[in-house]
Amino acid sequence: MRFLRYPGGKSKLIDYLDDYLPNSKYIKGNYIEPFLGGGSVFLYIQPSKSILSDMNKELIDLYKGIRNCPHKVWEIFSSFPEGKEAYYLIRDSEYLNKPITYRAARTLYLNRTCFKGMWRHSPNGNFSVGYGGEERRWVVTHSDLVELSRILKNAKFHVADFNKILDNVKDGDFIFFDPPYKPGEKELIESHYAYSRFTYDDQVRLSKRIKQISKLHKIRWVMTNSNHTDICKLYKGFKIKKLMKGTGKKIGIHTKESQEVIITNI
Repeated sequence: MRFLRYPGGKSKLIDYLDDYLPNSKYIKGNYIEPFLGGGSVFLYIQPSKSILSDMNKELIDLYKGIRNCPHKVWEIFSSFPEGKEAYYLIRDSEYLNKPITYRAARTLYLNRTCFKGMWRHSPNGNFSVGYGGEERRWVVTHSDLVELSRILKNAKFHVADFNKILDNVKDGDFIFFDPPYKPGEKELIESHYAYSRFTYDDQVRLSKRIKQISKLHKIRWVMTNSNHTDICKLYKGFKIKKLMKGTGKKIGIHTKESQEVIITNI
C-alpha cells in the first residue's frame, strides 16, 4: 500500500530491500522506524508492534488521524473542492486549532495535490509547495484509509529526534533507518525534498548511536543512505551494499547508476 507521495520514499525499492527485511512474525520485539516519512517499509512488513517517529508533526498527526478515525478523515478529504484556487485557500487557511481529523485530511489533500509531492515549509513553518493538479488525488480511496487504520492499530507514535526513539530499544527489536539524505552527497543541506535538513554532523550522531545500541542489545537493523565515501566510512565493520537500482544524481529518477547503499548488521 502506498498512500503518500513522499520525497525519498522507498516504495519503488522494496524489491531490492526485500532480502534484508524480516517477515513480521520473526520480529520478536518491536519494529522501530525513527524516520517514518511515507512509511513504505512499515506498510510492507506490517508488524504487529511498532514504534514510529518523525520530526514532522503534521505527518505524525496524519497517521494518528487515520488510525483513530479513518471514516471522518475520508469524509473531510473528499469534501475539499478541486482546483488551483481551492488548493491555495486550503493550504493558506488556519488549521492548527482544527481537530486532528481535519488536520490529517488537509495534510493528505495537500500531499496528493501539491507539486511533485514535495514537502517544503517556509521559514515561519507553513507548507509552501505550489499546486500540482488533481490527477493523483483520487488514487487514494476510502477503503485504503480503513485498511491503513487497521495496520496502524497497535502503532505508537512520537514526534522526536532519533536519539529519543532509540532509548526504547530492547533485545529482539528490528529497526529500519531511512535518514534524510541526498543520494551521492555527504549531507542534506536543503529542505526542498524533506521536512528538515540532515547534516553530516547528524549522520555522525546517528552512526555513533547505532554502534552503541548494537553493542548493548541483540537487535537487527537495516539502513538506506547515500553512498558518499564519508557516509560509508561511518559504518566500517557493518555490511554495506550498493543498491542495484536506486536514485542517482537526478532526484526522483531511479537508475542503475544508484547513489544509494544498504547498510546493515544482518
